[in-house]
Amino acid sequence: MIYPFSETNSAKSWQEQGCAFYAAEQYDSALTAFDRALSFEPNNCHTWNYRGNALSAIDRKAEALSCYDRATAIDPFYHQAWFNRGLLLAEMQAYGSALESYDRAIAIHAAPPYLIAREDIWLKQKLTAFPEV
Repeated sequence: MIYPFSETNSAKSWQEQGCAFYAAEQYDSALTAFDRALSFEPNNCHTWNYRGNALSAIDRKAEALSCYDRATAIDPFYHQAWFNRGLLLAEMQAYGSALESYDRAIAIHAAPPYLIAREDIWLKQKLTAFPEV
């Protein structure tokens, strides 16, 4: 359930609101909520990761990457932020950097989606190496 902004007063409640707005594809409202959560708790790696997801959804890639970088700087063992960073970098066709991010995520938690995404880089590299004529 999405509540009006005025009814929340903690980092956790703002983060939850941001996630609800994100799920409803209301990305600007999600960003507002995540920013508010960060005003209460600026070193919450999860909120930085979620903020990166919202920015990525509205194609603000440089800002999203900065959020993922912040999340992984706060908690270098936060595998989801490493994975999301890899997804974004792969989308930007920065395959070498994407592989590094995937490797970091996999070293922490070898989840099947992480392994599949890493293997997918090989195919993407081949497709971009041989463009259609």
